[in-house]
Amino acid sequence: MNAPFITIFVRHAPGCKYAGDEFSKRCSCRKHLRWTLNGKQYRRQAGTRSWADAEQAKRDVEDQLSGKPVELKPEAPRLVDESVRLFMVDKSVQGVGPSCLSMYKRDLENLSTYCTGQGVITVQGITRELMAGYCVTWGVDPATSQTRASRRARVGAFLRFCFESGWINRVPSLPRIQIESAPTMPLTADEYARLLESVPAANAKDLSVQKQCRALFLLMRHSGLAIRDALTLERAEILQDAGRFRVVTARQKTGTHVSVPLQPAIAREILAAPTPDPKYLFWDGKTPEYIFAVSWGQRVSRVFEAAGIPDVCHMKSHRLRDTFAVDLLEKGVPLEEVSKLLGHESIRTTEKHYAKWVKGRQDRLDALVTGTWAA
Repeated sequence: MNAPFITIFVRHAPGCKYAGDEFSKRCSCRKHLRWTLNGKQYRRQAGTRSWADAEQAKRDVEDQLSGKPVELKPEAPRLVDESVRLFMVDKSVQGVGPSCLSMYKRDLENLSTYCTGQGVITVQGITRELMAGYCVTWGVDPATSQTRASRRARVGAFLRFCFESGWINRVPSLPRIQIESAPTMPLTADEYARLLESVPAANAKDLSVQKQCRALFLLMRHSGLAIRDALTLERAEILQDAGRFRVVTARQKTGTHVSVPLQPAIAREILAAPTPDPKYLFWDGKTPEYIFAVSWGQRVSRVFEAAGIPDVCHMKSHRLRDTFAVDLLEKGVPLEEVSKLLGHESIRTTEKHYAKWVKGRQDRLDALVTGTWAA
């Protein structure tokens, strides 16, 4: 393809003595380029006040329009802090939710602090060895493997962004993290009763918190919501129609739609609990979600301790979700339906955690085995 003829011209500043000559090479006014292609005229800034530099800009445009490969100029060093800021802007433009943005901000600020402590101030200085050292600061407790894996994914997304932006020539690899799945440990009827009875003892100074805590336990036990979904549930997401109640929401983790009926008495007690914001059942609408969830997780742990319930997993609140799921499975509700109620994206996730609790499936397996026994 032949490049069109490109003209350099000058747009003179007010008062320039060469204002009558748009092809003057002697003034320091801004230079521009002009050409016609397929019957349409194009104009663009040359990005310079120098005629000689405008000639180079003209040659660059000619090369592009003639189909020649463009040689990219090497990127200038990028400060880690500035790269983090641009990454956060990109995530915000993508529409990433505030709670997720908060976690990105926290993890990447920690990365920036670590880099500074190691004498690294540009992303070009981030190496595999540096990232290995950073990951060591997260600890190696198996109970926190899911948290560390999520953190690894967020830091990895930032490094890929830097690579795709051309700031680094490869993505430094991060150590793999073996995720230890929390065991499925539903509460027994006695444990659940003790849990509710222990709410006042664990929150003796605040009657309002006592009612909120009890309402949270009721909601999670009878809807199967995860703690963050329950804590940020809007009052309008408990629907009422002809005396019937239903939780209708979307999981924060997957965006999956969830719709679960609630017993009327349970729903009324939940709705009657005091709240710091009329829009939400528990959240004040101001505190960052992950900070709010952490503080409530600690509150839930205190109630479990007051109830004398053994510490068998690091996600105590998840035992209420387990209790909801296992109760349904043991009463013969199909695994596929329980998967929908839990908001799992795939039934494989439900099988992984709850297959052993499927009563109908175990009954069939027992019948197959006992049927082989000699009379």
